[in-house]
Amino acid sequence: MSLDDAWDFFSSPYNLNEITPDDMSFEILSDVKDQKMYEGMIIQYKIRPVLNIPMSWVTEITKVRDRQYFIDEQRFGPYSFWHHEHHFEAVDGGVQMDDILHYAAPMGPLGKIAEAVYVDNKVKQIFDYRYKKLESLFQLKQNTQ
Repeated sequence: MSLDDAWDFFSSPYNLNEITPDDMSFEILSDVKDQKMYEGMIIQYKIRPVLNIPMSWVTEITKVRDRQYFIDEQRFGPYSFWHHEHHFEAVDGGVQMDDILHYAAPMGPLGKIAEAVYVDNKVKQIFDYRYKKLESLFQLKQNTQ
């Protein structure tokens, strides 16, 4: 896979559904099917991360550097803080993708306990699923920090 192919896939918010585990019941509410991301783009989702309880999630694409990286940040949703950087680099034999993710659960000390007991593991499962899916689709190399 080339850097152009990887960028083309990831710059379409619609493709996020394809790399999200089925148990999240991920649904994109915004009309993004034929759109490429851009700085300031707002995307609305419905997810069911816990006990099939629906939650709204709104993210904004805050930075885009063509074929290098983009950043999405939560504006409303299940986290008190969400900042996710996606970096891409052409390497021998394909593309290196690095995810840098910072997040915090809401509710102060109770949120910290929830992170330790549930949230951190759930986020890891989502990214493990994504890695396996991307590997099968594109033979993509990925690091998550």
